[in-house]
Amino acid sequence: MSAFWTESDYDDHELVEVVRDAKSGLTAIIALHSTHLGPGAGGTRFWHYGDPADAMRDALRLSRGMSYKNAMAGLPMGGGKAVILAGKDNSKTPEMLAAFADAVDALGGKYVTAEDVGISEADMSTVAKRTQYVSGLPVEGEDAAGGDPGPFTALGIFLGIKAAVKHKLGKDSVKDVHVAIQGTGSVGGGVARLLAKEGAQLTLADIDAERAAALAAELGAQTAASEAIMSVSCDVFSPNALGAILDDDGIGRLDCQIVAGGANNQLQRPEHGPMLAKRGILYAPDYVINAGGIISVTLEYLCRSEKAPCDINEVRKRIALIPGRLEQIWHDSDASGESSDQVADRMAQKLIGR
Repeated sequence: MSAFWTESDYDDHELVEVVRDAKSGLTAIIALHSTHLGPGAGGTRFWHYGDPADAMRDALRLSRGMSYKNAMAGLPMGGGKAVILAGKDNSKTPEMLAAFADAVDALGGKYVTAEDVGISEADMSTVAKRTQYVSGLPVEGEDAAGGDPGPFTALGIFLGIKAAVKHKLGKDSVKDVHVAIQGTGSVGGGVARLLAKEGAQLTLADIDAERAAALAAELGAQTAASEAIMSVSCDVFSPNALGAILDDDGIGRLDCQIVAGGANNQLQRPEHGPMLAKRGILYAPDYVINAGGIISVTLEYLCRSEKAPCDINEVRKRIALIPGRLEQIWHDSDASGESSDQVADRMAQKLIGR
């Protein structure tokens, strides 16, 4: 693994820590991008990386994205992220999670973690046995803030897609709008169900083809192969799997008018936002449209110290602000000629004092 400060995605991060615990087999990276607005908040990803340098790149990019996401969502939190490097067998043990929890706790509240890809509510409960700096825990009652952030992320994306459809297509509803969804897990599946309920036409794809097929059967949707979903002719392409898919090749294959989905770091490099704009494709900056989950887990965390209401209605009220933020970005983009990602980045950087 090369020195992290030589990585192109290193952005004057405040802290980058490699955690090793030989006894449990833990190797993890914790990255804090900015604590200007508060403790660095962001989930933990459990993933097998073929090259450890990819794990470092993920931690750097994801933590910067969390700085921007939390700032744009109006949350009193900075940006952080952790990745646990899984082995080829994806084995995850309580001992490994305990060692990771101790590393989080040792930071004394500078980093607050929650679940991300490969990590569950149960895993967070294990982490919470050894540190208080954790959120996304199971909650009692339907009206309590917190728990699995997936449904809240999905709600924000659904509302963001509706805003994009109105801005680009001039339609107040997604009825009969064709949306191609990449990824049908907790977030993508939730987005699909909300869109289907309003009458959208859906094409679904997932690396787990059986999961996509089952959801398609439930919703009366079509399916496509995971490697073909970006080429589907549609109104909206909604990426809800892993990031960096909007590269030269990916953008060249798109046949849509809008890109709006929950995957983090969708743009592989900074030049790919302007490339989308040049093609006339409206882009919803990922860290703005997918903020529903972090809104939920942040209010859950703040609720414990009585710094925020614990009512789920407060979560929904804040998620309902996402379309307005996107509309402001698109308005400024139209007026300035800058791509929407450039406008959003500039807004976020100002908020975190950079």
